[in-house]
Amino acid sequence: MMNRRKFLTATAAAAGTAVLAAPARAEGWQAKLPELVFSAIPAENASGLTDRYQPFMNYLAKELGTKVTLRIANDYAALIEGQRTGNIHIGYYGPASFARALLTGVKTSAFVMDVNSDGSKGYYSVFYVKKDSPYKTIEDLKGKVMGFVDPNSTSGYNMPMFKLNSMNIDADKFFGKTIMTGSHENAVLALAQGTVDVCANSWNSDDDSNLTRMLNKGMLKNADGSPMKKEDFRIILKSDLIINGPTAYLDSLPDDAKAAIKKAFLEAATKDKAAFDKLSDGKNKPWAEASNKDYDKTVELIKFVDNLKKKTG
Repeated sequence: MMNRRKFLTATAAAAGTAVLAAPARAEGWQAKLPELVFSAIPAENASGLTDRYQPFMNYLAKELGTKVTLRIANDYAALIEGQRTGNIHIGYYGPASFARALLTGVKTSAFVMDVNSDGSKGYYSVFYVKKDSPYKTIEDLKGKVMGFVDPNSTSGYNMPMFKLNSMNIDADKFFGKTIMTGSHENAVLALAQGTVDVCANSWNSDDDSNLTRMLNKGMLKNADGSPMKKEDFRIILKSDLIINGPTAYLDSLPDDAKAAIKKAFLEAATKDKAAFDKLSDGKNKPWAEASNKDYDKTVELIKFVDNLKKKTG
């Protein structure tokens, strides 16, 4: 069983709290829930997540008539455990971390999923190397250092493990060393800085990925301090399509609260386009409705990787 993890609590500098609170005399479900806590998987650093999500927290607080707090999780497991204990009411998951939550008995339900700019509802796992490296294929990386993201990341661990297994590659034996970097950003940084020779990451399209977002923020530098470019990286392996991650609320929430939350999400792109667009840098279309059944295949993927680790462990 996973250990309970600590969270980085909301602060003005790191993980802000929505300033719009419940009315003085709240009625209905708001009286029972004077505060809702939202959390998301740490795809980027805490300040980046706060900047991205805080306007949306303010929108939710206004629409729902109750205080909405953003809590930044230290890792993927922290979101899972936060929902298990009831401390996180609404969580934005990756598909694998959501599947792990379901497999370990967390009572939570998906209600929306992301939709890409082209209307599709999926993304890919890719393996990046630096373009000036000699590595052209996975086979070239035997004995080298591999950077994964997190055991509960879909594109950063579970799909890569599945893909490698389909190529008859045992990651623990094939690579000289494997590292869990903790976030997608950290994985790319480790590659850029030479800590790893290859890293797994998520990729939507040529102009929409963690890599492109980091480049746009000026996070990646060459040794001489000059900014790195997309052309400085090369994809040497790409997975099959992965379903986009869901946002899920606790089953224990009142039905009218769940209905209000879902409505607020589905209407966000119209009612507060600026806050909605900030979540994806304007890349996503309005959310689509989702259910736990949409992630049945991801649950099977997680079971497969779990069994794979047992065989090779």
